[in-house]
Amino acid sequence: MASLKEMRNRIGSVKATQKITKAMQMVAAAKLRRAQDAAENARPYALRMASVIANLANGVSGDGAPRLLVGTGRDDKHLVVVATSDRGLAGGFNSGVARAARDRIASLLAQGKDVQIICIGRKGRDVLRRLYGECILHTYEVASAKTLTLDVVQPIAAEILSRFEAGEADVVTLFYSRFRSVISQVPTARRLVPAEVQAEGGAAAPNLQGGVYTYEPDEASILETLLPRNLAVQLLSAMLENQAGFYAAQMSAMDNATRNAGDLIAALTLQYNRSRQAQITKELIEIISGAEAL
Repeated sequence: MASLKEMRNRIGSVKATQKITKAMQMVAAAKLRRAQDAAENARPYALRMASVIANLANGVSGDGAPRLLVGTGRDDKHLVVVATSDRGLAGGFNSGVARAARDRIASLLAQGKDVQIICIGRKGRDVLRRLYGECILHTYEVASAKTLTLDVVQPIAAEILSRFEAGEADVVTLFYSRFRSVISQVPTARRLVPAEVQAEGGAAAPNLQGGVYTYEPDEASILETLLPRNLAVQLLSAMLENQAGFYAAQMSAMDNATRNAGDLIAALTLQYNRSRQAQITKELIEIISGAEAL
């Protein structure tokens, strides 16, 4: 049985841990509000751009359609982009995204497809490299960026585009965590190339009610310029969703850790008091027995 000193030291250690988890919970709660606002503000822009692309896509077909819209016509080479966070202590947030990506990669490899991986965030890389380390091309760490902007995601989008244009990828799929609420983050797969004409959230071609849009220049020329930018916008929107989901998951995880530390402190304190009382009782019995012997 542990001595009283060892029990006091353990109680002090758990109390120190509880202070840390409580501080992390408060920091995550403060950052969550800004991250949630940024994610929600990015959704209308991303959905509106998807709606415009859906409308433009109706006017192009065949050989004149941009390759980013129709793809290469093959399904042999897959580029999987896995967006997680660079930090942990967020419950199952990162493992949920990595598990979804891992299942897709395993399915593609079982079908004989060629799979390459780009990781955004160290945690996704750490999980995937155990099984698919030879498939990982590059890892981007974005934790140092104070705010997520298009400048941050442009290098990632540029690498995806260059690999697609070089014929190294036929299909590009992004895995990230969609922020639904503080207690719910949903691992999601979004196809970036070929571009989805109907995007997540119901952004389809608008109902013109008999009207006709006339584009100048033609639809294909506009799409050639718009589709690469749309890829960067979709990446940014997904990373903003990821950031909000990470802070929400971390806040919940640290809240649970703080509560568990409080329960452990109460149990240890009770055990300490019982042991101390038993020791005092034993000493009193020894004193009384000695006095009676005299």
